[in-house]
Amino acid sequence: MVEHTTLHLLYSRFWHKFLYDIGVVPTKEPYHKRTSHGMILGEGGDKMSKSRGNVVNPNDIIDEFGADTLRLYIMFIGDFEKAAPWNATAVKGCKRFLDRVWNLAEVPLTGDSYSEKNEAEIHRTIKKVGEDIENLKFNTAIASLMSLVNTFYDNKPSRGDIKALLVLLSPFAPHIADELWQLQGFKGMANTQDWPEYDEAKTLDAEKEIAVQVGGKLKTTVIIPLDAPDEQVVEIACNDEKIAKLLEGMEIVKTIVVKNKLINLILKPVK
Repeated sequence: MVEHTTLHLLYSRFWHKFLYDIGVVPTKEPYHKRTSHGMILGEGGDKMSKSRGNVVNPNDIIDEFGADTLRLYIMFIGDFEKAAPWNATAVKGCKRFLDRVWNLAEVPLTGDSYSEKNEAEIHRTIKKVGEDIENLKFNTAIASLMSLVNTFYDNKPSRGDIKALLVLLSPFAPHIADELWQLQGFKGMANTQDWPEYDEAKTLDAEKEIAVQVGGKLKTTVIIPLDAPDEQVVEIACNDEKIAKLLEGMEIVKTIVVKNKLINLILKPVK
C-alpha cells in the first residue's frame, strides 16, 4: 500500500513540477504533507483477496445498512495510518449508533440554546471533534460523538443541542444528518453550516470525583468542586453517608489530600 501510494505521489509531483515550469500553477510543490492511509484487512487479519474469499463488497454493506453506516465505520475502524481488520459486528454497532441519533432527533424539540445539563459536554465535543478531524483522528472524533449521544440520552437534549450534534456528525454521516436537519426545521443543510464555536472555559470540568480512603483503604467516592481547598474536601468527605458511619466513635488524627484525586483519613478510637 505504501509503495503504491508513493508511486502515485511521484507521478503527481512530476506533473505538478512540469505545470509550475510552464506557469500554470503558482507553487513549486504540490503537497505540504504526505499521509498514507492504512489497509483494511479481512476479518481474520489477512490481506483481502478474491483467492482467500475474504473480500467485502461495499455495495452489500450499503444495501443492508446504508451508505452512512459504511462511511462512518470506515472512519471508525481504527487509526487512519494503520491497517485494521474488517469487523462485521462493529459495522452493526455503527448502525445502532446512527439509529440512536435518529431516535433522538426525529421528534420535535424545543429550545434553540444549549441546555444547561448538556452545555459543557457539547463544548468539549466541539473542541475534540474539530481537533481530531484536523489531525486525521476520525475514529476518536466519532467516539466523542457517541459519548455525546449517551449524554443526550441521560439528559433530554434541546433543539439547540441537536443542531450542534448534527453539524458535528455531518462530515461522517451526511445523509442522515441532513435528513434530521430538515425534520427539525433548520434552514439550509447541515453540511454547509459554519463549524460550531466552543468556549474554552466551558470545556473544563467544574467538579471532580475523587476517592475517599480511610486508613489507606478505598471506602467510597465523592464529588467536589474542582481545585477545592483541603478544608472543603475534608468537610465533603466527612458528610458522606458511608464515611459518617465509619467516623462514629472515632476521631480524625490526620488527613492527606491529593488535589483533585483523593483524600485519605487516618482515624483512631475516641478515648
